[in-house]
Formats: sequence, structure tokens, C-alpha cells
Amino acid sequence: MGSIYIDKQYEKCAAMLKEDISAKRFVHSVGVSNTAACLAMRYGYDCHKAYLTGLLHDCAKGLKDSELTYTVIRAGLEVSDIEKENPELLHSKAGSVVAREKYGIEDEEILNAIFYHTTGKPDMTLLEKIIFVADYIEPNRYNLPELDRARVMAFTDIDDCIALICSLTLDHLKRGDKAIDRTTIDTYEY
Repeated sequence: MGSIYIDKQYEKCAAMLKEDISAKRFVHSVGVSNTAACLAMRYGYDCHKAYLTGLLHDCAKGLKDSELTYTVIRAGLEVSDIEKENPELLHSKAGSVVAREKYGIEDEEILNAIFYHTTGKPDMTLLEKIIFVADYIEPNRYNLPELDRARVMAFTDIDDCIALICSLTLDHLKRGDKAIDRTTIDTYEY
């Protein structure tokens, strides 16, 4: 019997994350992590990097609105008018700061994937695409529009899947008369 590879960084981050976010959010984060690793295998990307990024993508979700705002401003990042009105939207930006400062992540590609996982961005890297899609399709999700279609598409054409997710997100936000981040529109149009 061979030895089992255990990623010590992942284990350490998972233990810390379990203390920082709700149990439900932790289950989601593990689901995104596993899905990201599967997508990485499909598209020839570093599985361990995708696995860790997926785990940490929501690492700032446990922060209060005021803490999210403070974290983003303290890091010198811009807070849009939409984010000022809806501070919960800052969790991705704040997450990139928290991942660096608390979880010790120095890899800019990982930090950028966390930063853009909710809005996407034009011309995303493969890791950014993987985390954006994995967050939508992970197995613990069940109540999102066209989820089955997105899950199939994620493994056949990730770019088409991103366009679908952006379209569905924009439709949902428009129907609910909710704030729309311009970056999501730019991602869809790209």
C-alpha cells in the first residue's frame, strides 16, 4: 500500500476556515474546492492550486459588513457605489486580502481568482474561470437556474459556461431589481 499525499497547507487552511465561516458556508467551500480540482483536471491546470483556491474563495464571508468595508479600504482597494450600498458584495475583494494576510497566500493568481470569483472579469485566467464556474456548479448548489445545463457545459466549454452564468446572474439581478456590478456586464459582453 502506497502512502497517501496530504497537502499540509490545505489542511491548515481548512482548519482555520472552519473557525472563520459558518458550517453551511464551509460545506459550500469544500464543494467548490472539489469541483475546482475536477475542472482543473479537465482543463489541464494545477489541481492542488485550484483545490486550495476553491477552499478559500469565500474566506471573508464570516466578516461583518463594516469589517468587509474596512478590510478593502485598508488594503487600498476601490469600493464602488454599489458596494457601498451592498457591502456583502465586498467579500471577494476582502477575501483576497484575508487570504494573503491570514492564510498566508502569496500567489497572485490565487488571490486574483478569489478577488474576481463573484463578478468574473474580461479575459480571465484559467484559474479565475475555474473558480468562477466552480462556485456556481458545486454539488451542494441545488436552487440555481439552469444548473444542470451549466454543470454539463462547465466540462465541455468553460467559456460558454461563463457566458451562461453571467447571463443568468444578470437576468436574476434585473428581475429582482438588485444592484448589478459593471464588471459582471463587462465579463458577459467579453
